[in-house]
Amino acid sequence: MMVFFKKNYLGIFVCLAIAVPSWILGKKFPVMGGAVIAIIIGMIITLFWNDKGKASAGIRFTSKMILQAAVVLLGFGMNLSVVLDTGKQSLPIIICTISTSLGIAWILHKVMATAPVIDADDDEVAQAISVIFFFNVLAALLFPSLGKIIGFDITTGDAFGIFAGTAINDTSSVTAAASTWDSMWNLGSQTLDKAVTVKLTRTLAIIPITLVLAYQWEREAKRPGTSTSGFSFRRAFPMFIVFFVLASIITTFCLSIGISSDVFNPLKELSKFFIIMAMAAIGLNSNVIKLIKSGGKPIILGGCCWIGLTLVSLLLQHVMEIW
Repeated sequence: MMVFFKKNYLGIFVCLAIAVPSWILGKKFPVMGGAVIAIIIGMIITLFWNDKGKASAGIRFTSKMILQAAVVLLGFGMNLSVVLDTGKQSLPIIICTISTSLGIAWILHKVMATAPVIDADDDEVAQAISVIFFFNVLAALLFPSLGKIIGFDITTGDAFGIFAGTAINDTSSVTAAASTWDSMWNLGSQTLDKAVTVKLTRTLAIIPITLVLAYQWEREAKRPGTSTSGFSFRRAFPMFIVFFVLASIITTFCLSIGISSDVFNPLKELSKFFIIMAMAAIGLNSNVIKLIKSGGKPIILGGCCWIGLTLVSLLLQHVMEIW
């Protein structure tokens, strides 16, 4: 525990220092929301603080583990039947957006989710992640306004939640966009619950694809003169999803024996704050200027893919009369 504290405390404290004022400002300016404010503050700080030194480990921990903890906490207060219904409702859109993602993977040749399986080198992974992440952050910043312009229902979080969960790749940006929509229209956590459930369903659907790629790559590895690090199911499977489902099961049981859902409200509020902390870390890890200088072609390709995913999600929601 002491070693963990010494390694991570500085970065966690920096993210916390950004999250607190972002939380307060988000309450005062719900059109932006605390999550988006935290991203912007983090990105601005990174323009002047590129080498984060000892803070780097804690920032990485916050962007990954704190975000996953936030998702698990969202499971409390969510009835399992609602989770299953949401997954079933969004499944056609998920299948189509995954198909679109496979097209993106074919164009760009590398995707973040399969990097541990196909042994992409560090430079290729870094470039792919940077481009994908750049457009995910743009989505978190722009999609709430886009949802308002195109006329999503503002009385519930269903339509925008499905849109965010299917059209945005990264969980952190999904939660940021959904949290902003909730703040804009005083929806509590309706949109966030919907978006996270859709996103986790989509993540689960990617696992079979990853396993197929793993099988093919293992066959390649057995050829003379080739070597890979091997496939790990633990790396491919996002275990925090299991904990999210367990939290939902606990909630379902508690509700069935008469316990009020209000009991879980503090955990859901803590989840929202953890999301803002994670967004601060995401912003701190984003160097837009460096990305733009690294080359225009990947950004153009990424932009085309991003627009394609967005249009597919919107088209299917329109056809299914979800909004």
